[in-house]
Amino acid sequence: MAVARELRSSLVRRVLRRGGGAPDIDGARIAEAMEQLRHRSRATLHDRLHRVRMALGLALQAGLAAGLSWLAAHELLGNPQPVFAPISAVGTLAVSVGQRFRRTIELIIGVAIGVALGDLLIYLLGTGAWQLGLVVTTAIVLTIFAGASVAIVIQAAATAVLIVTLSPTTQNLEIPRFVDALIGGGIALLVTALLLPLNPLRVINQAARPALDLLAAQLDMTAEGLRRRDRDGVQQALERLRNNKEELANFSEAIEGAKETATLSPARWHRRDELTHYAEAADPIDRAMRNSGTLIRRAVTLIEDDEPIPEPMPDAVGHLAESVRLLKHEFAVGEEPEKARERSLRAVSEAGRAYGEGVGFSGSVVIAQVRTTASDLMVASGISQDEANRWVRQAFGEQDRPSGPAEPEPAPKPPTAPPVG
Repeated sequence: MAVARELRSSLVRRVLRRGGGAPDIDGARIAEAMEQLRHRSRATLHDRLHRVRMALGLALQAGLAAGLSWLAAHELLGNPQPVFAPISAVGTLAVSVGQRFRRTIELIIGVAIGVALGDLLIYLLGTGAWQLGLVVTTAIVLTIFAGASVAIVIQAAATAVLIVTLSPTTQNLEIPRFVDALIGGGIALLVTALLLPLNPLRVINQAARPALDLLAAQLDMTAEGLRRRDRDGVQQALERLRNNKEELANFSEAIEGAKETATLSPARWHRRDELTHYAEAADPIDRAMRNSGTLIRRAVTLIEDDEPIPEPMPDAVGHLAESVRLLKHEFAVGEEPEKARERSLRAVSEAGRAYGEGVGFSGSVVIAQVRTTASDLMVASGISQDEANRWVRQAFGEQDRPSGPAEPEPAPKPPTAPPVG
């Protein structure tokens, strides 16, 4: 980034000197815009390559399932044009991971409904444009009335369309269509469970990395913004963290898919305990994201209101960011996340020091959110909520203990930070 900024500054200076002494303002703006476009294109290429790596396993599974389902329907069952088998296989694998077994059942149910409605209305009304419209409308209305899922509704309507449009030219379409759907969905599950099962931990690590990297980066930006009283920098961190829905959705989806793989695939049964730990971490990580958003939003207000910012406050936020990075690393290598826990407690200890030095209203909210986020991260690391709260209170120190009016409490001792691993 520093090299890019220097290159951009050099480019702007060259444009400003061009034309004899008079500054070329338009040229400088164009140069700035071009540099931003180049940086954006590099970032976009990196994102696209990351998406390709994430989807490569799914693409291989879909290709294998499509080929095998066509062979099974064509060679074993003698269907001369087994179009629906590979379509069903790909449709099963294309759905969100973690829902493939359910999607196969939905495909079969939807096909059965579509076949029944299509045959019945063809028998009563014949074929034609208005009959086709009536069949589709009826299929959708009846499946929605029955409380079916969106997948069943779409599959029933699509099957009814195929039955009405192809039945006049293709004989005995109904049974092959139903069998093809069964074969395609079954082979898709076979590929997922036995032939090409993905490594569930690798899938989760790949999905968790963007979410945790985003959280750590925005906490780092907030810590730096607090040190410099840079309101715009903290606001930018807040806006970027608000756009984390896709990362969190991918993370939750990956956990469900990994649990499904570990359930269906004998080769992945030994991963069940590790996957359970990951699944339990999803909710506290989501809470840590939300509480960090509150922390950053109050940090913006703190700077706007010119409240005091004790030196330990930015350090506390920075330690939270490091705790997130350590949690990601220790999850990825399969280690007990002890270093992440220690860094979370360090963040709480620094927050206690900041509180003891004196903060304003928004500053007290920032301190409270440091404690809450640290507790979330410790729960994500595998300890209970009660234990996390107890360690957070201990690390914060004596500042949050009320003194009773009857017996004066001794002067509070400064909180001692736990060691950093």
